[in-house]
Amino acid sequence: MKTDFLKTEQSISFVKETFEKLLLKQLDLYKISAPLMVLDGTGINDDLNGIERVVEFPIKALQEQKAVIVNSLAKWKRLRLKELGVEADKGILTDMRAIRPDEDFSSIHSIYVDQWDWEKHLTSEQRSLSTLKSEVMKIYEAIKKTELLVQEKYPEHKAILPDQITFIHAEELLALYPALTPRERESEIIKKHKAVFIIGIGGKLSSGEVHDGRAPDYDDWTTSTVNGFKGLNGDIIVWHPELKSAFELSSMGIRVDKDALVKQLEISGKSSRKELFFHQQILNDKLTQSIGGGIGQSRLCMFMLKRKHIGEVQVSLWPESIRNNMKNQGVFLM
Repeated sequence: MKTDFLKTEQSISFVKETFEKLLLKQLDLYKISAPLMVLDGTGINDDLNGIERVVEFPIKALQEQKAVIVNSLAKWKRLRLKELGVEADKGILTDMRAIRPDEDFSSIHSIYVDQWDWEKHLTSEQRSLSTLKSEVMKIYEAIKKTELLVQEKYPEHKAILPDQITFIHAEELLALYPALTPRERESEIIKKHKAVFIIGIGGKLSSGEVHDGRAPDYDDWTTSTVNGFKGLNGDIIVWHPELKSAFELSSMGIRVDKDALVKQLEISGKSSRKELFFHQQILNDKLTQSIGGGIGQSRLCMFMLKRKHIGEVQVSLWPESIRNNMKNQGVFLM
């Protein structure tokens, strides 16, 4: 048992170190430090779907100002990119750690979140669908190379990813499977292609629904692209052979410019946010245009090492019922 855990820890380290090196090279990123918390009321924290609670606490040395544990670094990274003066076509990479108390437990969801958060400087002319796809392919190449190196070091973990990732807009996915839910659509398309990037997540589709929720103030999900479609963001999803289901590895997108921010705040009924510090920076053209995203560290390890539960590759809190249920299946959580 102890030996198995130590072997798992070694393989986790190998996956993380290997992928990070490849990602830094593929996207031309600088590795930087990142905060665990930010001050509340600045608009810097990621609001996710806008309904989740945050972990918050007052700070005595700051006259009881309230701080919040970050949900992600989506907005902070864009500010930092500007502060550091990172040139166009280069960016930054951080290790993000978060606590999400409203996350529902599942084999792929934990209240502890660890991901690589990255942000890259774009010119205004680069805010396009072709740029989005280009960056997705670079990330996928890093994932593919990591998988092959994992197979080389641990032959029991066979490489299964296709050579190319398939692109599809959420509207096209709806047209293919109109009777299915968004999650069911993902499952169907991923069974066929094994690695897919779904474009345009956050805005309403022709059915009146959204494929999935997105905050209004980081990804651009309203800008028109081609064939009447909208959105410059999306998710990288792969087929997980142990779970036999679609498995999201990354959410990413070109960030809002001034026009997209105003539009998305209005759609979301969040126009009052325009007065917040972060939003004022965008509205007054003080931030660089950028693209960025998050790539789940435990998720990637879970996929590469073919694990059935995220608790096999990260330490978190789990109800005893879940631990016992997994133990009965021969799966031991950290």
